This record gives sequence, structure tokens and C-alpha cells, in this order.
Amino acid sequence: MRIKFVIAILLITLWACESEVKKKPVPKPKAKKELKKLTAPDFSADSAYRFIEQQVAFGPRVPNTDAHRKTAKFLSSKLESYGMGVTQQKADLRAFNGTTLNIINIIGEYKPELPNRVMLFAHWDSRPFADQDTEDRDKAIDGANDGGSGVGVLMEVARQLQIQQPNIGVDIFFFDAEDYGQPSGDMRKRQSGTWCLGSQYWAVNPHKEDYHPKYGILLDMVGASNARFTQESISTYYAPDIVDLVWDVAARLGHSNYFSLQNTSHVGEDDHLYINKIAEIPSIDIIQYDPSTRAFAPHWHTHDDNMEVIDKKTLQAVGETILATVLLEAK
Repeated sequence: MRIKFVIAILLITLWACESEVKKKPVPKPKAKKELKKLTAPDFSADSAYRFIEQQVAFGPRVPNTDAHRKTAKFLSSKLESYGMGVTQQKADLRAFNGTTLNIINIIGEYKPELPNRVMLFAHWDSRPFADQDTEDRDKAIDGANDGGSGVGVLMEVARQLQIQQPNIGVDIFFFDAEDYGQPSGDMRKRQSGTWCLGSQYWAVNPHKEDYHPKYGILLDMVGASNARFTQESISTYYAPDIVDLVWDVAARLGHSNYFSLQNTSHVGEDDHLYINKIAEIPSIDIIQYDPSTRAFAPHWHTHDDNMEVIDKKTLQAVGETILATVLLEAK
């Protein structure tokens, strides 16, 4: 009798537990976190486009040429007209082929008295030869996208800084001799460090002592139609937080169709490599790259890199993203 009683109690207990389990509500899946949208800052793609046109109009911006000297004067005077203090850092540097290049790094400072600073940079020179072309390979290219587009966007950023007057220090660098690197088909012995001569020089010889911005953002080839900017490995290695920050801003502005979350291998030598390694300023590169072909744009280092490849929609997406990132730092 006692055994039957114990069994009865166990059965009642099991039934009660089972009922409790059945009655316990199933947790609902967590709602997907909504992206907090950002209001796009004032940025004129038309203005950025004109800045690119004006550079290209001088002719290929190859060191030691008249077009190079005229463009340097133009960029410096425009930055000054926007209230920036301008430094021209000049040096004689040896290229891979033995040529001595008279380079000019152009640096514009907005609110130089503020310690809270951001570094924005691009290269302003153009390739002295079209080594990826089938014709006229020994002639210099216009470099409307490769060089001109990054400068055009940053010139418009400089113009907007004067108008909007955010409480943040911003330094705009136009590095020289980035694109005078040794061609892949050159018969000379392969040399390292032949690209990005201007940024290498500045990283060793900064324009002022104890220069420590929070981070740097490089713009390279940011103006072509349907451009896609992947997260390249030099950026994600040295400055993953900055990659996340900028790509998040782009997404909140609705520009995810340009700023891809896909990770890609490094893009070779680019200015941010030396800013990271030598100057030790965490920096990222916004650069057009097609991971499916493992190549840059079809017009890269060819004579097709002219104003016809420039798209104002791309300039708008990049310009808004950069300016919004800067303005967030000012809050």
C-alpha cells in the first residue's frame, strides 16, 4: 500500500512539473535593432565635381611639371580662402627610376588651436604613365578619379567647415608623389617603398611636433559610378574601430550600397600604410575595389581615368559620410 502511495505522489509531481513546463511562455525572438538614422549634412556634390574639373584642367599633376606647380598654387590658395592655415611641405625625393622629384605636401589646418583633431587626407598627384593601358603607356594620365576625386571631396569639406564652423580641429592633407611607384612590368629590379613618397616623407618629418589627431581617413578613388568601398585589411588591422565608425555613419545615412561590409585583402601600398606604421596614427582607407575581380576600377592607371568616369552620386555619398563623421566628433 505504501509503495502504491509513493508511486501516486511521483505521478502527481511529474504531471505538475509537465503542466508548469507547458504553461511557461516561450520567449519571443529579440527584435532586430533599428538603425538610428542620421540627417545628412550639407555637402555639395556639384562643388566637389567642379574641384575635380579644375584639377584636371591644369593637365596631369606629375611632379616637376608646370601643371603640378599650378595645381599646388590653386589648392593652397583655395584652402586659405576657406580660412585655413596652409603649410606647403617641400622636399626633393628620389623616384624608383632615379628621377629627383620636387614634391609638395599641402596641409590645411582648421581650428589649429583645438587639441581634439581629425586627419583627412588624399593624394593630389597623378600617374606619370598609363602602365595599365594598351596605348600611350608612357604618357601621364588625367587621374580624375585616382587622386582628383579624393581632393575634390576634401576641398568641399573644407568649404563646408568654414560655413558650418563645427567645434572640432580638422587637418586636410594633400600628399604628393603617391602615384610615382614602380610599374609592375618594369624591367628593373623590384624596389620596395616606391609608392606614397609624400606620405612617407611627412610621417618621418611631420609639419609640427607632437601632432596627435584621434585618427585619419584616406580617400582614394572615391568618385566613379557605382563604386563599392570594401573594408580592406590594412584599415581593419590598424584601426578597426574607425572602420566600424565610418561604415556605421554611412549606413545611418543610407549609403550602404556604396560602403560594403565585405572584408578584402590589402590594396598594396597606399598612404594610410605609412601613416599607421611610421606616424602611428590609426588610419583607414576608403578606396574603390572589386573583390570579385581582385582589381580596382577598369579605368585605373589608364587614359580612361578622366572626367567621364566621375559620378556626382558617389561624391555625394562619400562627402556626406566624411563630413557627418567629423561633425559627430564635434558634439
